[in-house]
Amino acid sequence: MNAAVVVIMIFIAVFLSVLALFFGIQSVRESPAAGVKRRLQRMAAESGTTPSEAFTSELLLEKPAAGKLIEHLPLMERIMSLITHSGIQITPVRFVLLFGIAALSGFVVVFAVSKLLLAALLALFVCGGMPFAYLIYHKKQRRARFDEQLPDALSMVARSLRAGHSLSGAIELISQEMPEPTGGLFKIAYEQQQLGMRMTDSLRSLLKKIESIDLHFFVTIVRINNETGGNLAEILDKLADTVRSRLQIRRQVRVYSAQGRLSGYVLTVMPVATFFGFNFLNPGYMSVFYTERLCQLILCAAVMVQFAGFLVIRKIIDIRI
Repeated sequence: MNAAVVVIMIFIAVFLSVLALFFGIQSVRESPAAGVKRRLQRMAAESGTTPSEAFTSELLLEKPAAGKLIEHLPLMERIMSLITHSGIQITPVRFVLLFGIAALSGFVVVFAVSKLLLAALLALFVCGGMPFAYLIYHKKQRRARFDEQLPDALSMVARSLRAGHSLSGAIELISQEMPEPTGGLFKIAYEQQQLGMRMTDSLRSLLKKIESIDLHFFVTIVRINNETGGNLAEILDKLADTVRSRLQIRRQVRVYSAQGRLSGYVLTVMPVATFFGFNFLNPGYMSVFYTERLCQLILCAAVMVQFAGFLVIRKIIDIRI
């Protein structure tokens, strides 16, 4: 009876996964965004030019019906903001499908192996959280690269202004010379300005694409200078020096907190390594954790407490500058 239930659950999981993949592909192919992309490709083929990838992504904001429906789900606004800040090219529909497939697959596999509902629910949360962890990791990496590149971009703007270029020309220079993500973000701002948007508004729109307090300072300085006037090149040079000083202090703090981070990693990995080590050296000694229900519950609780402790340690050593 249990084997039949497991087979039925596996069949349902595979069927739902295939069905979700089918509807995901159909929604992408039939979406207005796909139609706009095909028209842009035809225009590029006729004119012999290639449209900007960053600008193309801005034009593909029209969403299919499934995307509009998903956007009204709880917490979708925060998920969409996380996707935007991570810089990963994935639609909310695809991300929700990926989250559902990962969570359901983890639940079915663990339940089929352990026959324990609590362990299956734990696997559901862990596997479902992996796509979010992936986005958060890329968001942090992208923000770190942007913070490292921003001082050079500000100095480049200041030198361009001293050379007689306009602010629009300086932004275009950054989009051409700076690597990702700085070059791509400022390329979007420049192309929005080319379509008629004010430069201050196009720069302000970048604040929705990446979390950076230094970028917020830059946008505020440009907006105030646009209203009151002044030597923008000198102000940007001072801002670039300030940002470099903050980065230096941040690196020093990271060095001072390295021991705390290492302790957190060791305390997290040591129990797991010990558990698998005992299983390898003496499998019969650890078999009670797989056969006794109480021991299975204790093992699941230990995993949750270990993960919570790791998060607490990470929070303690996360010093924001």
